[in-house]
Amino acid sequence: MPAERQTETIDGHEVSLSKPDKVMYPDAAYTKADVVGFYRRIAPVILPHLHDRPVTRIRYPNGTGTRPFYEKNAPAGTPDWVRLATLSTPGSSKGRDTADFPVVEETATLVWLANLAALELHTTQWMIGDDGDERLPDRLVADLDPGPGTGPEDTAEVALLLRERLGRDGLTAYAKSSGKKGVHVCCPISATQTDLDVSAYAKAIAKELEEERPDLVTSNMLKKERDGRILIDWSQNNAAKTTVAPYSLRGLGVPTVSAPMTWDEVETARELKFTPEEVFERVDKDGDLWEPLLERGPKVPEVEGPKPRRRAARPRT
Repeated sequence: MPAERQTETIDGHEVSLSKPDKVMYPDAAYTKADVVGFYRRIAPVILPHLHDRPVTRIRYPNGTGTRPFYEKNAPAGTPDWVRLATLSTPGSSKGRDTADFPVVEETATLVWLANLAALELHTTQWMIGDDGDERLPDRLVADLDPGPGTGPEDTAEVALLLRERLGRDGLTAYAKSSGKKGVHVCCPISATQTDLDVSAYAKAIAKELEEERPDLVTSNMLKKERDGRILIDWSQNNAAKTTVAPYSLRGLGVPTVSAPMTWDEVETARELKFTPEEVFERVDKDGDLWEPLLERGPKVPEVEGPKPRRRAARPRT
């Protein structure tokens, strides 16, 4: 019988691993050991995208066939070598003024989280800085969420329309699979504007495309508005919100990964899901397609009028 608990030395830290044979993905018999192995192997490309960002986790302690919970605060028993960032959490559902967020900067921290069944890692669009708590985003994100009656080709068409429109304002867009049905379009930006400025611009672009293609695009979050259309969710630019990190696993019946894509791949409108093995092959062949997002980009154009309001929120699924 395999050991229920073992300890490994990773990055000079003692990391405890428990129940490695526990099934995390019931439709694929993908175990906790497989999850740990995935995050260890993908560490060179995921860690730069987690650097200096608070990480919210979605944990599946009994596997993806059961109810998960999401977690911001570091859990009891967090090793003293895990970096924590104490940040304000206005509007917290837990009634806390602050939370101690883990900051994932080492493979050891990734493995520790994987052992806690933190299958999904979600990050903000801003980095923890030395200039107070301004939370100035260095990424603009649009979450393309397909409504009932749409297919991958519709999501791809909207992603390409969005890329072209952002490009007219001097922004360079990159795409990744959400790991479920959608696509995330992201641009590096300057980290000199507030999240309200960025949200206002993202909302304006979403509404503009909605007006141009009302048959295909909606910017309205109401479910009744989404039949046969792709939602451009601009609200993920709110500083209180998070988006699944590139190279994070997703919590489906089988393991899928939120994987960076080329625009040629988006244009072919293939199935927008990638398995861990497919992602390993892609990284071995092409490296990190989202590496350009590790550098700052230009400012977004200013939008006149009232800005969207800040709201605390759970991670997008």
